[in-house]
Amino acid sequence: MQKLIITFLFSILLFSCGRDKEELAVKTEKISGAELKSTFKVWGNCETCKDAIENSLRIDGITTADWNMETKLIAVTYDSTKINLDKIEQKIAAAGYDNIKYKGNDAAYENLPQCCKYDRK
Repeated sequence: MQKLIITFLFSILLFSCGRDKEELAVKTEKISGAELKSTFKVWGNCETCKDAIENSLRIDGITTADWNMETKLIAVTYDSTKINLDKIEQKIAAAGYDNIKYKGNDAAYENLPQCCKYDRK
């Protein structure tokens, strides 16, 4: 019986870890030509966060940026000849928001409204 319980607990741990890794994976797909769409995790809390995150990407080369408040996932469509995913992640971090690759700028984070103060990674 004890072996069964240990096996069950190990299985739960194994499957939950797999889900976390999948949730943190960057997914990129080719739209057409040099246009790509990448989806990845960005931490935030509210509509104010959504506006700030999306506005941080209103730059040349980015066609669309849509952050989902519930899933914490952003979908960014961009021209890979003008900007790359690394620069996109850096732009979001510069606005004070942690993403899967970069920690948000500390000074920018401190200047966020109180409702936007998420648990830092």
